[in-house]
Amino acid sequence: MKKDIQIPKVEDVYVAVVNEYNDIYKTQDWNAYIINDKTVDLDVVLIVTNGYSKDKTTSVFRKKLDKLPAKSYAKIELMQEELFALNNQFKVTFFEGNTMYDKTFLFRKNTINLKALQPIPLMESKGILVK
Repeated sequence: MKKDIQIPKVEDVYVAVVNEYNDIYKTQDWNAYIINDKTVDLDVVLIVTNGYSKDKTTSVFRKKLDKLPAKSYAKIELMQEELFALNNQFKVTFFEGNTMYDKTFLFRKNTINLKALQPIPLMESKGILVK
């Protein structure tokens, strides 16, 4: 029974943590984004995030997007720098048509830093990207 369940591979959907300037508070902030680089819209996008290590676990954060249009992105959350010492995971579930997709994006501890910045697809920003 379980062997009959087929889970399709997630492609062209990413999670990025971007370092950007906040005009309101005049600070450099780290923000997590979900990116839809597909040519189709994603429906009912559910994101569950948390951070963890051997001896610490953060609370769970949940976010729902009714629709994430093709070739677009949406902010998930503001991230505090203290979290970068933990593994940060983003469990993403969404529908593309009538098919449900699911993937866990993992930022390993200490991989989110200014030295690791790279260009992010669809955004005019630099950050850390997990595919």
